Amino acid sequence: MTDRPRLVLSSTVLDSPDAQELAAFYERLLGWSRDEDEPDWVTLRAPGGGAGLAFQSEPAYVRPVWPADPGRPQMMAHLDIRVEDLEAASAHALAAGATRADFQPQEHVRVHFDPAGHPFCLYL
Repeated sequence: MTDRPRLVLSSTVLDSPDAQELAAFYERLLGWSRDEDEPDWVTLRAPGGGAGLAFQSEPAYVRPVWPADPGRPQMMAHLDIRVEDLEAASAHALAAGATRADFQPQEHVRVHFDPAGHPFCLYL
């Protein structure tokens, strides 16, 4: 392939019933600031640059099920967040509004759900 155009991944987009609510959760969790702020569309940018997170309201949004359960909506993606102290990061996530998954598949990973039900992993 020649003459490939320049492509830059700018963000990962998460659907939810309320973009504002989900963006506020990730602001508390990550400490990132808003770049775009519309009623149904919000983007957050990392302080050091790089790809951000975006949130869009989707009235027909259905929470995913994790672990997967046949016939029910499955997660399509999840966020991996590296941490230095797993227990402190998990406590912070819970205080920010996350819930901890009942099933924890690995000792060095903690699976949580954001307020819209998207799974995310805190890992060492």
